[in-house]
Amino acid sequence: MDLISAAARVMSQTQGGRALLAIFAIVLAAIVLTLLFDRRMRVLIAISSVIDTVNEFIGKWISWLILASILVSAGNAVIRKVFDVSSNAWLELQWYLFGAAFLAAAAYTLKQNEHIRIDIIYGMWPRRVQHWIDLVGHALFLMPFAVLMVFYLVPYVSISYRSGEMSTNAGGLIIWPAKAMLLAGFFLLAWQGVSEIIKKIAVITGNMDDPNPYVSHHEQAELEGEALVEELKS
Repeated sequence: MDLISAAARVMSQTQGGRALLAIFAIVLAAIVLTLLFDRRMRVLIAISSVIDTVNEFIGKWISWLILASILVSAGNAVIRKVFDVSSNAWLELQWYLFGAAFLAAAAYTLKQNEHIRIDIIYGMWPRRVQHWIDLVGHALFLMPFAVLMVFYLVPYVSISYRSGEMSTNAGGLIIWPAKAMLLAGFFLLAWQGVSEIIKKIAVITGNMDDPNPYVSHHEQAELEGEALVEELKS
């Protein structure tokens, strides 16, 4: 609680922090009111669909930054070997691009249920219990962490932007865009967390089908083997 209170104080000191607090408060109030008055959760499911669409669009397009970082890396290596010329700006641009792709696509990866997790007992339970495990995990672990990171990153990015912070490396790039990508990544992740919570509640209450049916590693291997056999037969 002390950590959350400290984050709230930091947020309240900045205009952006107050705006984000207001946004999350409005969303929370909307979720509670909808659960109270709309048993079929039509409004919440529509909100979840919008969040999913936005993060899917961002996640798919941001993946091109991986190619851009590869091209920058290859071009920098060729120029360095052929002309014996290089710059810290090109080196930093590589991790700027890769970091942007990693952070901005985190929400899309969550939507696709592709984040790496250690499965010890999860696969042993019925699917309904798995939904409850996911719901509790999203509500008690993902959301507090993501929102807390947003709280702290708002003043962090704001200070960097106002000061025009530059890299300490000779010829390096300006720093605040990289820090801004941290904020954007956790902001999108927090909203995707809201969407996942809505979908889990909707699935548990029977208001929508499971968007990501669980398949164990053993079952996945069997399915892939069967598909390979059918392909060889054809």
